[in-house]
Amino acid sequence: MTELNDLPIRDSLKGKKPYGAPQLHVPVALNVNENTHDISEPVLVDIISRLALALKDINRYPDREFTNLRKSLALYLENGLTEDQLWAANGSNEILQQMFMAFGGPGRKALSFSPTYSMYPIIASSTDTNYVEVKRSTRYELSEELVVEAIAEHKPNITIICSPNNPTGTPVSIEVIKAAYEATDGILVVDEAYAEFSLNNDSALSLLEGRERLIISRTMSKAFAFAGARVGYLAADKAVCDAMRLVRLPYHLSALTQAAAEAALDHSAEMLRTVSEIREQRDRLYVALQDLGLDPYRSDANFILVGGIENPDAVWNALLERGILVRNVGIPNTLRITAGTESETTAVIEAMAELLGTK
Repeated sequence: MTELNDLPIRDSLKGKKPYGAPQLHVPVALNVNENTHDISEPVLVDIISRLALALKDINRYPDREFTNLRKSLALYLENGLTEDQLWAANGSNEILQQMFMAFGGPGRKALSFSPTYSMYPIIASSTDTNYVEVKRSTRYELSEELVVEAIAEHKPNITIICSPNNPTGTPVSIEVIKAAYEATDGILVVDEAYAEFSLNNDSALSLLEGRERLIISRTMSKAFAFAGARVGYLAADKAVCDAMRLVRLPYHLSALTQAAAEAALDHSAEMLRTVSEIREQRDRLYVALQDLGLDPYRSDANFILVGGIENPDAVWNALLERGILVRNVGIPNTLRITAGTESETTAVIEAMAELLGTK
């Protein structure tokens, strides 16, 4: 049978591995930072009714400009945004891909700060964009000085700052974002996939006015409990959205995706009702892991990176044997654990206590 390397694949893709977290059927799946709470029945009924209406015209192409969805997103985000400043795609990964296609490419450079989201280098590679990572400070924090110095040294066309950062959960201050924007002549992307879980609500959306090279990327996969719908979006200057139109595929958002997302946004308060509970479970998990002698890192997301684990592979397997799936992100002596429901969090805490011999 033919192997991948037997094909005339692009040189820049040779030896690469595709992104992929384990998809296993276990009682407690806490490895990909999903919102593990169910969507309420009234919201589900409305989504289903709108999908049914969309199916009546499924023989026709969808609205290429997804106008109603952009209006709904502008209403949800507030901050004086208009529909002309919103763009959507099939998950925030496609948003990032379109952004790289528009502003990256051969002879161009992207910069981010490691450890961070593992899809950045993969998307950069797929667009032949040179990708550079600069290590974060102690406990994975970002300072104005570190960011400005990195931008001055590497002179990137694209700078990406993930806030809160995945996989560490580290929040990034508005001052750091401001400093990064002033330091670069290129595009600055602030990836706010987990923004709704932040207690201080310190979003870079407030910085958009007058900053035409600033892009805020978001998703409905996390806080909205909408991961299976694949809806991501960005907020930026109108000209950025025009750039996205140059690289998007025709009719890239299906009529069903648009209908489901519009319904979810119309019920945003209900869809986000579990966010406060997830924060509580995150903080509970943090304290419990600390009490067990481990070293959790501060997090503004819906997960915690847990340090102080002598053998992450062994602990990962031991948790899996107990029906609990977490994530080994490859950072030495750590595992990443999503904050789930109260019962799921209890299961993790009890299992870790047992494994560490404190129960």
